[in-house]
Amino acid sequence: MIGTARLDLLPLRAGHAAEMAEVLADPALHAFTGGTPLSPEDLLARYRRLAEGSPDPTVRWLNWVIRLRDEDRLTGTVQATITHADASAEIAWVVGTPWQGRGIAREAARGLVTWLATQQVRTVIAHVHPDHHASAAVAESAGLAATDEVHDGETRWLLHLP
Repeated sequence: MIGTARLDLLPLRAGHAAEMAEVLADPALHAFTGGTPLSPEDLLARYRRLAEGSPDPTVRWLNWVIRLRDEDRLTGTVQATITHADASAEIAWVVGTPWQGRGIAREAARGLVTWLATQQVRTVIAHVHPDHHASAAVAESAGLAATDEVHDGETRWLLHLP
């Protein structure tokens, strides 16, 4: 678990799927990433696969659900894919529509980046759609800076850790 002032980032379990299916049910969450919300059954299958970890021993999949402590409610997810060969971590976040605008994604992303700095990670990477200003603000808040590099239509954001 990773704790912040208001949040607990709990390691993702298959048992989180039912509640998270509700959190992630708004199609608007896919406006910049594509796709549609997963059914509870499909999300359960996805969470089971993620909980098993990466089949590549040189890559770690780390996934957490975001629990807003005061409400005792799951509100979103953060994830990191650590590649040992280059000591990099690609991160991502999503917060359900009802909890957006409350700084939850910013706090969760900062907590994740702080934790990654203790894990022999040297570079943190995020990919953000150029029109997704809220997500860009999250990346910036977590210490990442936009680059000129575009990958699959998304701007690459970087942070080099000491």
